[in-house]
Amino acid sequence: MKWSGYKNLEELNEHDEADLDLLKRRITFAGLVIIFFAAIIFARLWFLQIHKGEEYRDRADNNRVRMRAIAAPRGNILDARGREMVTNRPSFNVVLVREDSNDVDKLLKKLASALDLEISSLWEKLREASSKPRHIPVRLLEDVDWETLAYVENHNQEFPGIRIETIPARVYHYKDLAAHAIGYLGEISKKELAARNSDIYTGGDLIGKMGLERLREADLRGEKGSSSSEVNARGFEQQLLKNIEPLPGNDIQLTIDAELQKVAEDLMDEGGKAGAVVAMEVKTGRMLVLASNPVLPLNQFVGGISHKNWNALLDNPKHPLINKVVQAMYPPGSTYKMITAMAGLSAGVIDADTVFYCPGHFKFGNRRYHCWKRTGHGAVNLKRAISESCDVYFYQVGLRVGVDRLAAMANKFGLGHKSGIELENEKAGLTPTKAWKQKRYSKKWQDGETLSVAIGQGFNLVTPLQICQMTATIANGGRQYLPQIIEKVTDPDGKTLERFKPVVMTELSKNERSFLEQIREGMEEVVEGRHGTARKVRIKGINIAGKTGTAQVVRLKQYKHLKEEDIPYKYRDHAWFTCYAPAEDPEIAVTVLVEHGLHGGSVAGPVARALLESYFAERLQKAAEEENAQEKAETTGQER
Repeated sequence: MKWSGYKNLEELNEHDEADLDLLKRRITFAGLVIIFFAAIIFARLWFLQIHKGEEYRDRADNNRVRMRAIAAPRGNILDARGREMVTNRPSFNVVLVREDSNDVDKLLKKLASALDLEISSLWEKLREASSKPRHIPVRLLEDVDWETLAYVENHNQEFPGIRIETIPARVYHYKDLAAHAIGYLGEISKKELAARNSDIYTGGDLIGKMGLERLREADLRGEKGSSSSEVNARGFEQQLLKNIEPLPGNDIQLTIDAELQKVAEDLMDEGGKAGAVVAMEVKTGRMLVLASNPVLPLNQFVGGISHKNWNALLDNPKHPLINKVVQAMYPPGSTYKMITAMAGLSAGVIDADTVFYCPGHFKFGNRRYHCWKRTGHGAVNLKRAISESCDVYFYQVGLRVGVDRLAAMANKFGLGHKSGIELENEKAGLTPTKAWKQKRYSKKWQDGETLSVAIGQGFNLVTPLQICQMTATIANGGRQYLPQIIEKVTDPDGKTLERFKPVVMTELSKNERSFLEQIREGMEEVVEGRHGTARKVRIKGINIAGKTGTAQVVRLKQYKHLKEEDIPYKYRDHAWFTCYAPAEDPEIAVTVLVEHGLHGGSVAGPVARALLESYFAERLQKAAEEENAQEKAETTGQER
C-alpha cells in the first residue's frame, strides 16, 4: 500500500483533521456571511414593508391613481336688469405632466414642430414651473383652437405626458363694457400664492387681478371639484374611479345699466375722447354708469396678455390702465363754484340778492384776475353768476369766505376724501387749506391763491366720481350717499346672500340745506336759461340743472393767441359738465369729464345729453305720443 509521502497512519489522520477544521471554519464564515446579508435583506424588507409600508403604499397608489383638481366655474356678472355681462365658456389648454415623460427635451422638440411653436417659449414655461412638484401640470399653450385640440387628442400616444386641460374661461358678452369696474383674471403669482390659503389655491390657478374680479374673488371663485382615475405606466388614463363636481361661484348683479354704459362708452369713443362718465341715482347712491375711456381690452387678458399688448397699454398716452372714474384727479374748474356759493351763503357773506359788478377782471394787489368773458358780465347776482359762470363774482365770494371755510364746505359734499365705493385704488383728491400748504411746502397761504381755489383751479383736485357725488348731494337736498355698484349677490341655488341698501354717509345741517334751492335755481338756468353756458344740453320735455367747467391744464404764454385746435393736445384744457334731472324732482346725476376737451358745454355736455335721453327714453316717447295725439285732436276739431 502506497501512503503518498505520509510516514504513517497517525500523520495522515492529523492532516485530515486539519483539513476538516479548515472546512468547518470556511463553512461557518460562509454561513455568517449568508446570515449577515439575509439579516440586511430582512431588515430592509421590514423597513420598506412595515416601517415605511403605508408611505410606499400611497406612492404606489399615486402611480396607479391620478388625482386631478377640477376648476370651478366663476360666478356670473349681471347688469342692473339681469342681463349677462360676464359668463363662462370651456377653455382648452395644452399641459405637460413632467413625471409622465421620460425625455422632455425630445418631447418639446416634437411638440413645437407639430404645433408650429417656438421651443424657447415652451422651455421658458417649464423653467417658471421648475419649483412645482412634477405631478402638477404645466400649461404650455392656453385657450387653443379646435384644430389644435383635435390634433393633440388624435396623436396623444406620440406625446407622453401631454394632456388637454379643460377650465372655465370668461366670456364678455358686451366686449369691453365697464372693463375697469369688472376687471380681469390672470394666473396666480408666487407672491399671491404665498399669501393665500393653500387648501384653496395652487400654482396655475386663475385669480382676479383687477376690478370686481379681484375685490369679489371670494364670492366669484367657487369651490374646486376633483377626479381620480387609474393610469398606466405612461400616464395615460385607463378608467375614471371617482369624480366630485365643482361648485360654481356666486353670481353678482351690478347696479350698472349695460345700455346706459354702452351709450356713454360709444360717445366717448367718438373722436377718441379720453376721460370718464359717471351716473348715479341721486336718492339711493346706486351707480348706473362708470365709464373710463380708453377702455381695457378684456379679451387680451383671456389666457394671459402678451408682453407686446401689455407694453402697448403702458405706452398709450391716454392711459387705458387707469380707471379715470376714481383714480385720475383733475382741477374741478367751474363745477366747484357751487361749493364757493354754498360756503358764502352759509357764512353769511352773501345772499341770493348780493350783487357784484364784473367788468371782465378783478384787481387784487398788483394783479388782475380775468373773467372768462373778457368784456365782463356787468352787475351779477348769485343766480346769474352760476348760470353764466362769472369768475369775478366767485373771486370776491371766495376772498370773503377764505380757503379754510371753502375746504370745510367741499368736504361736506364729498370732495377731498375717498367716497368708499367698491373700486380699487380710489384717490382722495385735494381740498387745500392753510395748514396743508404750511405742512406741504413750509410756506404761508397767500390770499391770491384763494381766488384760484374759489373758481376750481389752483391746488384743487377731484375725481369725476366726487363731482357726481357732489351734484347728487345738491340734487337730493343735502344727503351724501355711499356710491355702490353691487345690487345683490346670489348663490348657485338662487338664494340672495347680499342685497343693496342705501347708506347715508353725511347730511348737511338744516341751515345749510335751506340754501340749496338757490344753488339749484342757478344750475337750472345753466341749461334752461337764455344765457346759460349749457343751452345745447336741453331736452324737450325734461328740465335739466347742470354746470359746465373748464379745468386749466397749464398756463403757457406761447399758446395764448393760438386757435384752440392749434394748441397741442396735451396742453388743452379739460372739459367738465355735471347735471341732474328732472330739475323739479331729481332722479339721476350725470358727470362727464373729457380730457383736453376744452369746453364743457360743447364737448362734455352732449355726452350727458345723450345719456339722459337714453335714461328717459320711455318717458320722452310717451310725452311725444301724447303731444302728437293732442295736436291731431286739435287739427280734427278745427276741420270740423
